[in-house]
Order: sequence, then C-alpha cells, then structure tokens
Amino acid sequence: MDNEPIKPGDSGSQADFIQNELNFDVDPKDTLTKATLEDHTEGEWMDVLGVGQLKKKVVKAGQPGTRPNRSDICTIKLTGKLEDGKVVEDHEKLTVQLGDVEVIQGLDLVIALMDVGEVAEVEVESRFAYGDLGREPDIPGGAKLFYTLELLSVEMEPEIETLGVAQRKEIGYNKRERGNWWYTRDEASLAVQCYRRALDYLDETKGGIVYPQGEPDESISDAALQALLEDRMKVYNNLAAAQMKTEAYDAASKSIDNVLRCQPKNVKALFRKAKILQHRGERAAAFAVLLQASKLDPDSKAIQQELADLKEKRAKDAKHEKNLYKKMLGTHKANGTSNKNDDSINQKSAKSKIAWSLIGGAVAAMAGVIVYRRLS
Repeated sequence: MDNEPIKPGDSGSQADFIQNELNFDVDPKDTLTKATLEDHTEGEWMDVLGVGQLKKKVVKAGQPGTRPNRSDICTIKLTGKLEDGKVVEDHEKLTVQLGDVEVIQGLDLVIALMDVGEVAEVEVESRFAYGDLGREPDIPGGAKLFYTLELLSVEMEPEIETLGVAQRKEIGYNKRERGNWWYTRDEASLAVQCYRRALDYLDETKGGIVYPQGEPDESISDAALQALLEDRMKVYNNLAAAQMKTEAYDAASKSIDNVLRCQPKNVKALFRKAKILQHRGERAAAFAVLLQASKLDPDSKAIQQELADLKEKRAKDAKHEKNLYKKMLGTHKANGTSNKNDDSINQKSAKSKIAWSLIGGAVAAMAGVIVYRRLS
C-alpha cells in the first residue's frame, strides 16, 4: 500500500463479526460452538454461523482428529463457481495460514472445521465472500459462491526466529500485500490483522534471527537487514493508516512513531502524524509537521492541500478567539460604567441622608426650646 488507498471508509461490523468467530472460546453449551464442534455425517448441510450465510456439507470424510489450529499452514485444493456454474477460482494446491484471512472469510472459517483428507461443498453468501464490491473482472458484486474444497495437509507454523532473512521478507511481503487488499476493500480491521502478522516476520528483535544451516552468508549482510527494516517501516506506515480508519488514533500514533524513529524524513509518516495531531486538536503542531513534510516533498499536492486547509482552520480559530476577547473586554467596560453610576447614586444618596439629618436636628432643637419655655 505504498500508494494511497483508493477507497476510504469505515471497516464496518463485518470484520469484527468475523474476528469474533475466529477467536471464539470453546463452550459446549453455546449453540454456535456446539454446531461447529460436532461431527456431521456425509451429505448433511451444516449452517456454520447459524445465520444461513455460510454452509458446509461433507462429501468425503477425512481423518478424525486432524483439524487444523489457528496459525497452522494448510494446503487446500479448491474450485469456486458462480450460481451459473462459471468457474472463478481453481487451485490444485493453495497454501494458506489459518486465521490470517489469506482467503475469503467464509473459507477461512470452514477450513478450521475440516479434517485432513476431507472433501466438502461450501456455499458462501457475498457477505463472507467478495461482498458488494465483487472481484473484477469475473466476480460481480453481491455474488454467492459455491466451492468444492479439499484439505490436503496441515503443518504447524514454524518458529519465526528459525527462519532466515529471505524467508521472513517473503512471508512478510505476502502478508502486507494481503493487508493492502483488505484495506482497499474498506475492511480496515482485517487489514490491521494482516499487517500485525507481517510485523511478526519482519521484526528481527523477536527472538533474534537464527540462520538455518546452509543458508548463504550474503543473506545476513547489512544490506539484507536494511531491506528487512525498510519493509517493516512500510508495514508500520500502512498499519497506521488502517488504525486511523478504525479511529484507533493512539495506536496509529505509536505505529507512526516506530517509523519516524528509524526514518525521521519519511514523508508519508509525517503526513499521517499531522492528521493524527489535527484529530487531537493540536493544529499548531500539525502545521509544523506539515511544513517539514512540504520541505521534503514540495511537489506533493496532498500536502499542499492539507496545509491550505489547516491555514484556513487556524485563521478561523484566531478570529474566533479575537471575538471572544472583544466580548470579554466589552463586558468589563460595561461593568466599569455600571460601577461608576452606582458610585454616583450612592454618593447622592449619602448627601441626601446628611441633609435630612441636619433638617431633622434643627427641628428637634426648636421643639426643645419651645418645650423648655412652656415648662418654665
């Protein structure tokens, strides 16, 4: 996903639903879990999710007790058709890692319910296949798919630290590409899942790199490690974009920091950091980061447009603050005028009280004199 995604949007609830199904806890009392764990006789349709969207029928039973676990490497044979019988997928030997959504969600779920050697028919509604987008040019949007699926073999995931640089790079690249595919289909949660798995293979700090015997010496060169680092930075950058799409901005910020620690002049990382800062309301900091990105890539229309938008927003903020200050100062002046008027009224009231006191005193004195004379 070195190019910007072609279709932004929310990941929706479908990816979350699928993720829950992939991670369900075994509870024999639960209807869905009970249905997925029970053995089904040949020819009996099984409603995998209990909603009529994904069905499986055993055509040929496999070896009991050989169902794969999450992260196992599964080799399958499959043929996929549309309702009119047109073949749109055909693989004699396809290797996928279970739970890493390297096939459509419906197949990823069904493979987990198969034994080695089992042949099954699978009906997948579009929701768990290629959705409303379809897959150009052969699968239209909203298409229901019909598969004949055979589980050929199952192997455990190898210890990552035992893999060489070339193997890690290849697996990491494939998982990144799958993440990009999900991202362009607006399935950001599934893209995040793929990117995280890619990082497991591209991060040499996880247990270190132990090079298998017989691997050529040049594979452990500084150039090979540098290439692994660059791939890892691409994945972190893409991971941040997917996390932003799901509004996981704190996680996205950490992913971007991982890039900028190693590549402080990475323009895409700087651009996404600015977007995160804007979301947090830190527009001044976002503007500074965008200026840095603009200096590194002055021809970027996206950066220039973002700078222009941010300038406009900052100008509006400044105007709003200025108006607030004016209102505050206007209130103070009004209060000052009011206080002066109050003081004037108080002073007049005090003078009036003094005048009346003097008059009252004079009247009282005269009355006293009169009374004195009469008494005399």
